[in-house]
Amino acid sequence: MGIRRGHRAHPGEWLAEKFIFLVSLTAILMVFLIFAFVTREALPLITGEVSSAAVQPVIPVADMDKIPAEKLRIYLELTPSQFATMDHDTKKLLMETKVEGAQDAPDNKDAKINTIEWRYLLFPYQWSGYDKPVYIWQPVSEIKKYNIIPIVIGSIKTTLIALFFAVPLALGAAIYVSQLASPKLKEYIKPAIEMLSGIPSVVAGFFALIFMATVLQKVFGYESRLNAFVAGIALGFAIIPVVFSIAEDALTSVPRNFTQAALALGASRWQAAWQVVLPAALPGVFAAIVLGFGRAIGETMIVLMASGNASIMSGNIFDSARTITATIAAELAEAVFGGDHYRILFLIGALLFLVTFLTNMAGELVMNRLKGKLEGKK
Repeated sequence: MGIRRGHRAHPGEWLAEKFIFLVSLTAILMVFLIFAFVTREALPLITGEVSSAAVQPVIPVADMDKIPAEKLRIYLELTPSQFATMDHDTKKLLMETKVEGAQDAPDNKDAKINTIEWRYLLFPYQWSGYDKPVYIWQPVSEIKKYNIIPIVIGSIKTTLIALFFAVPLALGAAIYVSQLASPKLKEYIKPAIEMLSGIPSVVAGFFALIFMATVLQKVFGYESRLNAFVAGIALGFAIIPVVFSIAEDALTSVPRNFTQAALALGASRWQAAWQVVLPAALPGVFAAIVLGFGRAIGETMIVLMASGNASIMSGNIFDSARTITATIAAELAEAVFGGDHYRILFLIGALLFLVTFLTNMAGELVMNRLKGKLEGKK
């Protein structure tokens, strides 16, 4: 009698393995599908197929039948399916609307500028009424301006403030709970800190808006009540449990004989934790910081409610700021479907996704190097 192997011997286990694999594959596929959807909406802007200029070249209605169909479709700003199903009279009506719109175009030197070109999205420009080149995000105006640098700076400011505030506290708490606290005290401290992750973002944002902003303004005496500093501190409370949980697990997983050997050599418990256990757990601690960064830069409600939502190009942490996530949340519902503003919001969404993805990839590479160094691998 032969020995039964594989799925014939244990069909239940085989099915469970295939189900887990399918769930993992589905999760990965969903991530790429989301990125593909976001990028698809921004693709006409990336490839330069559309223009946001208020004054654009007008094709006479009489020349409608003389131009290629694809050029006419792009001119009328229609999708291929819309253009294919639209009759001749409707297309003619759209062309007449274009001619009428050109007559009402603003008399401004900036009206002919395609403000969604990359040079206007990334670099300063001296617009009419300004005495020098500026970075400005102003999607609602006669000449729409979409420079994304102010909101990128706002996202970076609030995220870095959150990390500088949260990481020392979370890491200190993780070291204390995993290495210094008694088992009984650990049972109370660890769940209490992790309970912070159960607070809804909108509640944390409301708390920062009503209470924290007033207290911090009285303490530091700055002018703007809502600013990047307030949003960053509130955001720090949101990422403390993430950094704490992962760092504490990494520190706890370090073999106890490391600590016992250090204590036997005369080190204090704090010296053993700081000089022996922490370096050994460095890859896991670094992973906690990277995940904290991803949590902070992707947060929406807290920064939407507490940052002041002013797209100011400033390095001062006490100035109001606006982040990428807050911009998308505040403006997407009011943007015209398929319009320039709509596509710009999807573009910065794809940018945010890409930054988070690259950060996680870089974090993974650094962690692997740290593991190799600590384990003595070349």
